Amino acid sequence: MTAATTGRPRVVVIPTARPTFAVDVAAERAAQARALLEELGAEVVGPTNLVMTPEDLDAAAEVPLEGADLVVNVCASFSDASPALRLYSDLEAPVLLWSFREPGPVGDRLWLNSLCGANLFGHALVVHAGRTPRLVYGDPGEPGVRDVIREALAGRLPAVPDLPTTTGPRAEDPDAVASALGTLRGRTLGLVGDAPTGFTPSRYDADLLSSLLGIEVQQISVEDMFGRVGAVDEQRRETERAAATAAQPSLAAVDADQVSRSAGVTTAMRSWRDDGELSGMAIRCWPEFPGSLGVCPCSSLSRLADEGTPTACERDVYGAVTMLLLEALGSGTTYLVDTVDLDAEANLVRLWHCGAAATSLAADPADATQSIHCNRKIGVAGDFPLRTGPVVMARLTEDPERGGLRLLIASGESLPEPNRFQGNTAAVRLDASAAEVVQSLVTHGFPHHTVLAWTDVRPALRTAADQLGIPVIEFAPVDPKE
Repeated sequence: MTAATTGRPRVVVIPTARPTFAVDVAAERAAQARALLEELGAEVVGPTNLVMTPEDLDAAAEVPLEGADLVVNVCASFSDASPALRLYSDLEAPVLLWSFREPGPVGDRLWLNSLCGANLFGHALVVHAGRTPRLVYGDPGEPGVRDVIREALAGRLPAVPDLPTTTGPRAEDPDAVASALGTLRGRTLGLVGDAPTGFTPSRYDADLLSSLLGIEVQQISVEDMFGRVGAVDEQRRETERAAATAAQPSLAAVDADQVSRSAGVTTAMRSWRDDGELSGMAIRCWPEFPGSLGVCPCSSLSRLADEGTPTACERDVYGAVTMLLLEALGSGTTYLVDTVDLDAEANLVRLWHCGAAATSLAADPADATQSIHCNRKIGVAGDFPLRTGPVVMARLTEDPERGGLRLLIASGESLPEPNRFQGNTAAVRLDASAAEVVQSLVTHGFPHHTVLAWTDVRPALRTAADQLGIPVIEFAPVDPKE
C-alpha cells in the first residue's frame, strides 16, 4: 500500500555497510535514521539489519521497490556499489542516498566512510544505470537533516545542482601544452589485477585511452605480481628494507616481518616498472594483498611515488591517467584521494586515502610516519597529514551525456590541522561552495576518487582539455558579494 491508501508515505529503507568499518556505530546510525522516518509519519519497510554480505543483498532484493513513495539507501558505512547496481538500476523513481558524518576522534581511522560510499553509489547509478540519485548528508539528530527528510516524505527531494559551465583562463602558451600532451603518447600504464567488485570508477576503456592520449596499458594478474614478490631474494629485500627505514625511521616500530614483506612488494613493483618502462601504476591493492600476502602495499606505492612514478590504488585507471596528465603539465607529485568529510559552515572538505601518499607530500616530510593500515591492522601504510597551501582537485572520468571523457576541476587551500583520519588527510577549504561540490559529486556521477595537486596547473589543464575535445566542469570561486 502507498500513501494514497494508508495516508502515510511508504518508504523502503536499505541500510548498506561493510564489515571492515565500525559496524556497531553504523547499525546505531541506521536505526536512528529509520526511527526518524517513522517519527515523521512514514510506513517504513525493508531490512532492519545492515546489508553487508551477498546473502544480505539477496534478501534485500526481495523487498518490492516499485510503488514505494520513497526509496532511501542509508549508507551506514562505506560499501561498494554492488547494492546500487543490483537494486536500483531499473528503478524509475530516484533513490535518496543518506550519508552520515564521521563520529571518531581526531587521528583515529574512518569509522564509517559513509560519504565516500554515497559517492561511489552515485557514480554507479549515473554512469552505469542512467539514474540520478539525491543526497542528504548529516546525522539523524540534526535539525537540517530532519527538515530535508520531512520535505522528501512530502515528495520534495533535495535538488540536483546545475553543473557549472564557465571555466577560467587558458594557458598563455598553448604550444607548450600540446607538447606536454605529446609526451604522454607512447607511455605505458601498468595495471595489477581486475577492478574490485562494485568499484565502477575502476573500469576503463583501453581503446579510448590509446586513441585520445596515446597511453597503452600493460596488465598482469595479482597472482603474477605475487610471483614477482616471491622471486625477490633476501639480499634485495634487505637492501630495500634498510633504505626505506633510513628514509622513514618510524618503520622500526612496525612488525619486522611485515616491513620485510613490504620491502619485497616495493622491490617487485620497482623491477616490474623498470622492466616494462612503465610511467605509472594502478594496483588492485585489496583484498588479496592483505588477505593472501599478509601485507598492505600502501607504503610501497608511496615509495614509488617518491621516486617519480604516479601510483593509484584500487586499480583506478582513469585516476592514474589524471595523475600522469597533471604531472606532464607541471604539477609535481600528486595523490589520489576520497572525499570523506564535509563541513559546510567552514566551506571545507576533507580529502583522504589510507596511506599511499608520497612522503614528499607530508606536511612535514621528516615526520611522514609509517604505520599499520587503518582497517586491516597490518603494515605498512603512511599515517601523516598532507601538505598545506593552495591545491587543485582534478579528475578525468566518463561523460554520461556525450560519451568519452569529461574533466572535473576544483581548487582551494589545504589548511594546517592534525591528521584527522588515520592514513593521509588534507583539510581543504574550497574556493567554490563545498556543499554544492559534494552534492554534485554524488548526483552527477563523479567518481569517489579525485587527484590532488599542490601546483596550480589549471590554465594548462583547461587548455589540454580544449585540445583533446574534453568538456570541463569547473567549480568556480564563490563570489563574496553573493
